[in-house]
Amino acid sequence: MTFKEQISQGIPDVLPVSKAYDVSRNHAPKRKEILSNEEKKLALRNALRYFNDIHHAKLLPEFAHELEKYGRIYMYRFKPNYKIYARALEEYPGKSLQAKSIMLMIQNNLDDAVAQHPDELITYGGNGAVFQNWAQYLVTMQYLSEMTDKQTLVMYSGHPLGLFPSNKNAPRVVVTNGMVIPNYSKPDDWEKMNALGVSQYGQMTAGSYMYIGPQGIVHGTTITVLNGFRKIKKEPKGNLFVTSGLGGMSGAQPKAGNIAGCVTVCAEVNPKIAQVRLNQGWIDEKITDLDILVERVKLAKSTKETVSIAYIGNIVDVWEKFDTENIYVDLGSDQTSLHNPWAGGYYPVDISFEEANTMMAENPKKFKEKVQETLKRHASAINKHTAKGTYFFDYGNAFLLEASRAGAAIMADNNIDFKYPSYVQDIMGPMCFDYGFGPFRWVCASNKPKDLAKTDKIACKVLEKLKKDAPKEIQQQMADNIQWIKGAQENKLVVGSQARILYADAEGRIEIAKAFNKAIKKEKIGPVILGRDHHDVSGTDSPYRETSNIYDGSKFTADMAIHNVIGDSFRGATWVSIHNGGGVGWGEVINGGFGMLLDGTKAASKRLKSMLFWDVNNGISRRSWARNDEAIFAIKRAMKSEKKLKVTLPNTVDDALIENLKI
Repeated sequence: MTFKEQISQGIPDVLPVSKAYDVSRNHAPKRKEILSNEEKKLALRNALRYFNDIHHAKLLPEFAHELEKYGRIYMYRFKPNYKIYARALEEYPGKSLQAKSIMLMIQNNLDDAVAQHPDELITYGGNGAVFQNWAQYLVTMQYLSEMTDKQTLVMYSGHPLGLFPSNKNAPRVVVTNGMVIPNYSKPDDWEKMNALGVSQYGQMTAGSYMYIGPQGIVHGTTITVLNGFRKIKKEPKGNLFVTSGLGGMSGAQPKAGNIAGCVTVCAEVNPKIAQVRLNQGWIDEKITDLDILVERVKLAKSTKETVSIAYIGNIVDVWEKFDTENIYVDLGSDQTSLHNPWAGGYYPVDISFEEANTMMAENPKKFKEKVQETLKRHASAINKHTAKGTYFFDYGNAFLLEASRAGAAIMADNNIDFKYPSYVQDIMGPMCFDYGFGPFRWVCASNKPKDLAKTDKIACKVLEKLKKDAPKEIQQQMADNIQWIKGAQENKLVVGSQARILYADAEGRIEIAKAFNKAIKKEKIGPVILGRDHHDVSGTDSPYRETSNIYDGSKFTADMAIHNVIGDSFRGATWVSIHNGGGVGWGEVINGGFGMLLDGTKAASKRLKSMLFWDVNNGISRRSWARNDEAIFAIKRAMKSEKKLKVTLPNTVDDALIENLKI
């Protein structure tokens, strides 16, 4: 069968040959025992409903074995034999160009070069899934191959509910992930529902088909590192940034350190993923001995070398060793997946990686105790460094939140706030999000590197033009992004699809998208898929990260993310998604995203203006109402440029009036 025929057939009538479990691949860890015997039977019933009953007797023991051995039913037998990667649009079967663009993005998320655990359909973060099992993938791709532009595919946490009649202006796909009743949003609730096959953790851009590999966060991390050094009034050159995690998102850190120009040390406990990052050129060196690491860092600092070093081992050992050896750390952070602390997102110190994985599955209570002990040691070591002058920030992975729950010494004097800021509070919020700048991204659907190079030039030209008349408040943002896009090719950021990211405000996004659409119409480039990280101005309500600089008491509300997706859906998005969880954990955040295909038509031009304007300014409006000065400036500027926009502005109260009130 051809590739198109395999996509179109969905679940095959004849069972494919059972596949051997390849131990050399980077697999998801075994999930903990969470289901009762009756619930296990329910999980098996749920899995078998995808298949004709003539296959049930054959598949039942196989699925039961998977559930017992891995804690989930992945249906390995049904993983396609063809290579999964982002092909050019014309290589996909179908009646709808928009549907083909979604197939491209799904396959990019599951590409071996992109996905963290591709056999388990997990893209990044340890549990950020595109689908729960391979049957869901097969049925979804079949539906997309059949879809017309007058239908919408509805996705329930990886499950394709079905194709429904709609219209050409409606989204082609509407995605939800993990949208459970609030009182059932604890980590164990997720474990149980995921094991039953009824819900999944979509992360931020895994389950919404908009992940573009580590590049997706490299730019934001580069901006964060540069602004971190600006905050402490130091040049990156010759100075040290220490952090941890080399997974799907955290793997961007060493590359960002190189672009910023500092010395980066990033610890990673999983040697397989560290080797992947070395092979991809995202780290320069890997070291397994702490004494050798110390000498290497001393040399790099003394010679003002730009270098990224992966230490294969636990980050706690690094912090403690650097303290005893008096290695001065300028910037410190952490990006292990602490949104998922009990299932592979964070590993205890003084236990091997293999031993920890066994303990995680067989003795989860002890594993949790070891993780919490490690978090306390981790925080204690960081405290010793910050006492010497290190600037430490939480990189939005719930490190401080989980450390506080473990009883670590990371609380401020008021015992309410953390002693260290979220990077959003100190850097990204006031410097980026409040002004409307966030991670705008695009994918060249032709899959041609030359098209990506052309889009880089187009975007750079647009930004340089906009910068000439931009107010002083956003000049640094514009300059940083122009520098970024000029160096994008030489930094070899592409992993998987021919994609790019930069930070832009609504004006920048709209003008870049318009320029792309014109180039497509003139056949200078092929179609382009627009999107963004959910980690943005408007897409995510996350009190410990994206909205941590909201101080009016509303940071625990999620109206913004919900309205963002509703608004995008009727303003022209090709697909929309809304998730519980992502980045900081199940039950801790609601985030939404979109994808949009540009095909050179007038309809695409109309859609991009309407949707992109809303997608950013919804968030700025909320941030303005929270009395954030930068957002008030930005929304006033937006109202001047668009006369149909009229936003409720806050009136500020004299602090003296409030403080002098006797209550």
